[in-house]
Amino acid sequence: MSVDRVEEARTDGVAENATTATETATTATAAVRYYSVAPGVRLNVRSGPGTGYPVVRVLAEGARVPIYCQTPGTTVTGPYGTSSIWDSIGDGAYVSDAYVHTGSDGYVAPRCG
Repeated sequence: MSVDRVEEARTDGVAENATTATETATTATAAVRYYSVAPGVRLNVRSGPGTGYPVVRVLAEGARVPIYCQTPGTTVTGPYGTSSIWDSIGDGAYVSDAYVHTGSDGYVAPRCG
């Protein structure tokens, strides 16, 4: 698996530098990994997990993407094989896993809920 960067993502809604007395909740963190998009590819980002969803933007060549969760969708053939896995790279933004170098033919992140 090719991991380009790992960062901690806070999921408790508390600001990183919060110092108030109400900050008593346990901080939940999850590792978010960034993966490379296939070389020479300008990748369509869609509003859902399939080719029938509208393109919301296009990633530049050499882009790296976080994968927050993965879900099944339209089967796509790309540089990394044929896959029905779609990667959620942000709020309402999905890319086909067939274009993302995860080092695996299966799921590498939790299923989207």
